[in-house]
Amino acid sequence: MRKNAIIQALLTAGLIASAPLASAANLVFCSEGSPAGFDPGLYTTGTDFDAAAEAVFNRLTQFERGGTKVEPGLAESWTVSDDGLIYTFKLRPGVKFHTTEYFTPSRTFNADDVLFTFERMLDKDHPFRKAYPTEFPYFTDMGMDSNIAKVEKLDDMTVRFTLNAVDAAFIQNLAMSFASIQSAEYANQLLKAGKAADINQKPIGTGPFVFSRYQKDAVIRYKGNKDYWKPDDVKIDNLIFAINTDASVRMQKLKAGECHVTLNPRPADVESLQKDANLLMPEQAGFNVGYIAYNVTHPPFDKLEVRQALDMAVNKQAILDAVYQKTGQLAVNGMPPTQWSYNEDIKDPVFDPEKAKALLKQAGVKEGTEITLWAMPVQRPYNPNAKQIAEMLQADWAKIGIKARIVSYEWGEYLKRAKAGEHDAMLIGWSGDNGDPDNWLGTLYGCDAVDGNNFSKWCFEDYDKLVKAAKRTTDVAERTELYKQAQVILKREVPITPLAHSTVYQPMRKEVQDFRISPFALNSFYGVGIAK
Repeated sequence: MRKNAIIQALLTAGLIASAPLASAANLVFCSEGSPAGFDPGLYTTGTDFDAAAEAVFNRLTQFERGGTKVEPGLAESWTVSDDGLIYTFKLRPGVKFHTTEYFTPSRTFNADDVLFTFERMLDKDHPFRKAYPTEFPYFTDMGMDSNIAKVEKLDDMTVRFTLNAVDAAFIQNLAMSFASIQSAEYANQLLKAGKAADINQKPIGTGPFVFSRYQKDAVIRYKGNKDYWKPDDVKIDNLIFAINTDASVRMQKLKAGECHVTLNPRPADVESLQKDANLLMPEQAGFNVGYIAYNVTHPPFDKLEVRQALDMAVNKQAILDAVYQKTGQLAVNGMPPTQWSYNEDIKDPVFDPEKAKALLKQAGVKEGTEITLWAMPVQRPYNPNAKQIAEMLQADWAKIGIKARIVSYEWGEYLKRAKAGEHDAMLIGWSGDNGDPDNWLGTLYGCDAVDGNNFSKWCFEDYDKLVKAAKRTTDVAERTELYKQAQVILKREVPITPLAHSTVYQPMRKEVQDFRISPFALNSFYGVGIAK
């Protein structure tokens, strides 16, 4: 009965065709937003990665489902030189790229595809990149553009990467969404046709699902890849992303059987979802952090006293109680306590509006000074309600004489404008991508990331030296000590105010089989089935 109700609801909504799917295994995911595009290298958010990297593409290495362990992907095996600078990958033979109405491959995956993928990111004068001008924020935020000296094809099934310096997380980095392998043959076809930009709208990968159709703010449709190199991972015939930004609407659709899986329930909805006999509600500690980023290139945020004042004027406990309720914990550092090398000795300053007023006066900031405070338009694992938090911050800062005007944009536009540095202060956050401390301390607050995910635009030499030194050694104890020192500087200089780490809940119908919560806040449907 439940299955029939779901299919009937989809037919009514026009999300699937009628007769052909009646006996097929269909899974509907009520997702939270529209992707900005389908070329994973261009983006940094889970919304974009879910829609492309997790469905359409593979990478040389990959993370185990629901875990942080690295496994072989499109590379069957690899070796590392004694000096840690040369990585040689043996590629998986016989892997097929997708066949669609817009592309039919003439060959299987090989070294040319790896070279195209990484050379496009490395070389701004690459022919394809010149035809379709793009930036690769994650790749550059992690300093991979400067650290990869060259990528070489040794033969059709062997590729060698040479690094300028040791990167302790290199194998993990290659398992991340931005490193998804593109088809060089498809790229050449687009280039010849003068349609290079189609790589971001009509994706071709080797992944478990084949892109079919996308209607912005409504639906994305995929078909199960019948030629997938790991056939046991494809248990769904049709995967449908039903897009809705309203968390309460997503939960209603889930309860009504109009979707099988959704994400990011409102804290107020958690208890009722847990009590619903038709649903499963797995949970796990969030590998995330929600925070305020202060744009240090905008006066008066270039003054430490101002950042300190705003930081100590935030009533974090009130935000936790009102917004996160029982689904989060106070954040002190720029990464979660579950990340190895977390510095437990660091403490928050005392909530002290009076001292904050004195600091602003000391910095020469007049009462009534206006700033912009940006609030995300979407719900994320690290922030269940940015609008409410922004309103509470607005009230907190008004008490110390700062007038905050709340600003918001569509999610893609929000990120684009923020990376351009248009904001004064903004709400943002992060879910870990690879289990390594550099993914927080380098990617979010390092100098290499000031044009990308470092929304504070903060480049502090002493901090950056520590983070880069930690990345250049494989000794875990040494790395831990360097990262702990870096966290002390991050806390002292206040480019951010950490707010909370939230528990991750993943509501789904009981008929969903073997869905696993990703520690990286991604939603992957390979290996997932639906009970008949």
